[in-house]
Amino acid sequence: MTKFLIAGLGNIGAEYAHTRHNIGFDVVAAFVAKHGGTFRNDRLAYVAEISWKGRQFVCICPTTYMNLSGRAFKYWMDKEKIPLENTLTIVDDLALPLAKLRLRKSGSAGGHNGLKDIENILGTDQYARLRFGIGNNYPKGRQADFVLGKWLDAEKVEVQLKIEKCVDIIRWFATMGIEQTISEINKL
Repeated sequence: MTKFLIAGLGNIGAEYAHTRHNIGFDVVAAFVAKHGGTFRNDRLAYVAEISWKGRQFVCICPTTYMNLSGRAFKYWMDKEKIPLENTLTIVDDLALPLAKLRLRKSGSAGGHNGLKDIENILGTDQYARLRFGIGNNYPKGRQADFVLGKWLDAEKVEVQLKIEKCVDIIRWFATMGIEQTISEINKL
């Protein structure tokens, strides 16, 4: 059975739940819920294991805080013997408008501290990441408040639709591969 590591990045704690910066957690939680799974608190992460269409998904939400996500990522990748090309990391992205999703098989951390830590721990940027646009509609000097803030009521319907689309993207990634999945996203 082919295994995949699906890592949603965010921060633990009730004060961070369902904030823009925790969208990675929300996407992975939606994927797990859609497939009837449940999380357990395990080493460095909340972990859920899902079987779907002959594939095994190890889904993690690191409990190390965003800036130290690499430790959990590497631990679970190694423990489960998952090749790097079978990993997908879901993160928020200030540089993308709310309406956008972007999947890449490698590339820059783009200022995202969670991705920077994964790259530092792995020693490479050659891993897939799905960026969930959160926009940048904040006053100068208020970036942290915006990123750590809750979604506006006017954004919630679009955010929920994008989360559902991300669940599909995780499935496509595992069944069609990254190149075909990128093509499908570009059609959206």
